[in-house]
Amino acid sequence: MTEQAKQTEQTEQTDQTEQTDQTDQAESTEQAARPVPPALPPMPDTPPVFRDADPARTSPVVTKDRRALRAVLRWTAAVAVFAAVGSATAYGITRTDRTDVPGLATQSDGRWSYPTLTRPPLPSGSPGPFAEANRAGTHYADLRALVLPAPEGAKADGELHGTDGWLATDVFLKEYRDTAEHDELRQKLVDHGLRHIAARGWTTDDGTRTRVYLLQFDTAAVVDELRNRHLASYSGPRYAVRGAEEAVPDDGFPTEAQIEDLSYFLYTEPEPYGTEQVRQAYLGAGDVLAVVLQSRKGGAEAVPFQQTVALQSLLLR
Repeated sequence: MTEQAKQTEQTEQTDQTEQTDQTDQAESTEQAARPVPPALPPMPDTPPVFRDADPARTSPVVTKDRRALRAVLRWTAAVAVFAAVGSATAYGITRTDRTDVPGLATQSDGRWSYPTLTRPPLPSGSPGPFAEANRAGTHYADLRALVLPAPEGAKADGELHGTDGWLATDVFLKEYRDTAEHDELRQKLVDHGLRHIAARGWTTDDGTRTRVYLLQFDTAAVVDELRNRHLASYSGPRYAVRGAEEAVPDDGFPTEAQIEDLSYFLYTEPEPYGTEQVRQAYLGAGDVLAVVLQSRKGGAEAVPFQQTVALQSLLLR
């Protein structure tokens, strides 16, 4: 190779080297101008727990507890609503003043269907039996209109119609088993100033016989004295009624069915009873003594008895 050729080759290599250096320098300048991405954080050993305003999202146990709490609160609210509605309804019925009181419809629990109950009007200017101004507890309304009517479909007992709606004392005394005690009981009624008796009776399709007697005296004090000392006690009635071998306090009668201002003695015939079971109630309502008797062969159901006593109480209230 000649000297001239060697110089030419060296010149070409030098030019290529300079071009390569220029290219590398341009690439380095371009890379330096690019933004550098931030470094990634190190991977944690355990997955992170995300905190939230609602802890239920992070813990199944807390979720279950919160659901249970919400369920309890919903039931509590529902009970409170029903209690409030029930209290308001009871108050509205017991405080009704000479207005219609609806009868209770027949239900699967054995209640009877009564017609709409209406208290008779008071004479003008006369107070109700439990008004503060009426210390004697006098019922100024017609007593015959205060007797509970028979439920729908029941057969009326004609013997209890009386004369013009007033019943003879001897008919009432027939309810008591021992005829030797009739004269004694009659005298007690006379001594306490019995004014008159209004009554009604009926028999329903299932054979339940109901008799309701309203005995009116001069004052509430007389009624309390007669009933508490001569007719009823906490252990049982003083005189045995027909068809009942024994009578004990009816502890199953609900207090919710007892009306304020009235006083109650309630009895039932315990097992084993004879051919029929008898339930009894002696109610003190101002100057009126109400006697409710209900009997049925094979057993007198509790619900119709409770319903009858409660509705009769409402009419006397």
